[in-house]
Amino acid sequence: PHRTELYEDAPSACWPIIYSPDYNITFMGLEKLHPFDAGKWGKVINFLKEEKLIADDLIVQAREATDEDLLVVHTRRYLNKLKWSFVVATITEIPPVAFLPNFVVQRKVLKPLRTQTGGTIMAGKLAVDRGWAINVGGGFHHCSGDKGGGFCAYADITLAIKFLFERVQGVSKATIIDLDAHQGNGHERDFMDDHRVYIMDVYNRYIYPGDGFAKRAIKRKVELEWGTEDTEYLQKVHTHVEGALNEVKPDVIVYNAGTDILDGDPLGGLAISPQGIVKRDEVVFKAARSRRIPILMVTSGGYQKRTARIIADSILNLHNLGLIDKELAISGAGNPKVEQMIRDSATDLTDLS
Repeated sequence: PHRTELYEDAPSACWPIIYSPDYNITFMGLEKLHPFDAGKWGKVINFLKEEKLIADDLIVQAREATDEDLLVVHTRRYLNKLKWSFVVATITEIPPVAFLPNFVVQRKVLKPLRTQTGGTIMAGKLAVDRGWAINVGGGFHHCSGDKGGGFCAYADITLAIKFLFERVQGVSKATIIDLDAHQGNGHERDFMDDHRVYIMDVYNRYIYPGDGFAKRAIKRKVELEWGTEDTEYLQKVHTHVEGALNEVKPDVIVYNAGTDILDGDPLGGLAISPQGIVKRDEVVFKAARSRRIPILMVTSGGYQKRTARIIADSILNLHNLGLIDKELAISGAGNPKVEQMIRDSATDLTDLS
């Protein structure tokens, strides 16, 4: 495989939480034309700092994915299309971007998305090394190797999984648990015929993208009605996460934790409370940790001002419950490989005695 800086080892003193100030999209107020809170990633980090969970030097700095990294999944033709501002305007759904010179678009729109993509790829390796990882950005699940859309310009989920398959020994099966309000048609198209990848997708059946072709890749499809509320939602998530992981035990889980299921989201059309979102993340992490499966979480869609606070609250809750833990992570507990090594060395000692 090509050389990449994304797989260099992160400092062991760091939490496997990945972020860069470069994630945030800010230019001349244009970002306000999208319902998206384009600074939500930085806000999540600020809340976590206020709560004294993390400090700047304790998080892993995301690096921008290079063209060479992106070509692991993307066609050269697709990457060249992004050199046209109007194409990027269509993908990000920010129409005025079409009128900006492309060098501005590259720096102000695409670089943040490439940095978040690098973060997801880095998080894949970290999750396997440490048992869990959270990229505070990423989750661009509408983008596939040759097509972007729905604010998603790079296929970070596909990339993270392909990197793991190609570079990390012992990772040959992956499960995607996609709980964003929208169908994850990007990774579905990418892994359509790949039996190594099991896809579970829970989404509002009536909204974007309604990609019937991509649905054929979903192994466990849960289509929700408008205005679905906490009780029904959490019951379905719990049942199907357990079912999915009992059906196939993967070497890694990629969890697309979109918060656009929140009540009042203009695009999601569901009615889940903030507490419901925190509980949902807990259900997924519990299922992964009890089975000792490394889990990588990306934050994906979520289009309201209160979203960042909810993501931070969820991460704090996971920590309070001991589902994510810096010490545990560093010592590799919960990491099947590390624990196997510990067991092996223990066996060696018994043999000696």
